Amino acid sequence: MKIKLFVSALCLVGMMAGCSPTGAQQGGETATVATAAVDTGKIVVENIMARRSVRQYKEWPVGRDTVQVLLECGINAPNGMNKQPWALRVVDSKEYIDGVTAVFKEVNPRVAGEQGFKNMFRNAPTVIFVAADPAASSSQIDCGLLGENIMLAARAMGLGTCCLGSSAAFLQNNPRAAEYLEKLDLPKGYKLLYCIAVGYPDESPAAKERDASRVKFID
Repeated sequence: MKIKLFVSALCLVGMMAGCSPTGAQQGGETATVATAAVDTGKIVVENIMARRSVRQYKEWPVGRDTVQVLLECGINAPNGMNKQPWALRVVDSKEYIDGVTAVFKEVNPRVAGEQGFKNMFRNAPTVIFVAADPAASSSQIDCGLLGENIMLAARAMGLGTCCLGSSAAFLQNNPRAAEYLEKLDLPKGYKLLYCIAVGYPDESPAAKERDASRVKFID
């Protein structure tokens, strides 16, 4: 219903553009542009509303060319004064993932014993680590915007994602995982904030309820 309302609003904008003096002069050209804007807007909104956190993945690898597109979308996110206070590291090495997972299992045997557990990144074959520069006051906000870009782009490309804070915290804070944190070769002083599991989804989670009462218009 919300999507339909949004698309209706876009249609109204298109109609208004067509009624302006410039629109009247340009005629069909303006109508074509307005229609294209509505179609694009609908696709973007549907992509946002359909994104889910995926926790089961097929064993298919994600090509690095595909991941590169996700990264480009990520680093084009808005950020304060264009400081780009982030560092991204991509891991698709089974040796790395299995190695750090072995350490994780020793520390968290209960979690590792859960049905279907394969690795500590929700079984994903590719992981994008996101670190922030604490010296930049808006770095956490900027890195959050970056992550959303990546996850929405992944959804548009038929991939699933899951934003993982606990996995990143394990690498950041557990001395036994220090070897794997060091391998990420982060800039000095940067802090690992979260990581994004990426892969081809092997499940289709249903949407969870959202609390619309938290949103208000102030007159």
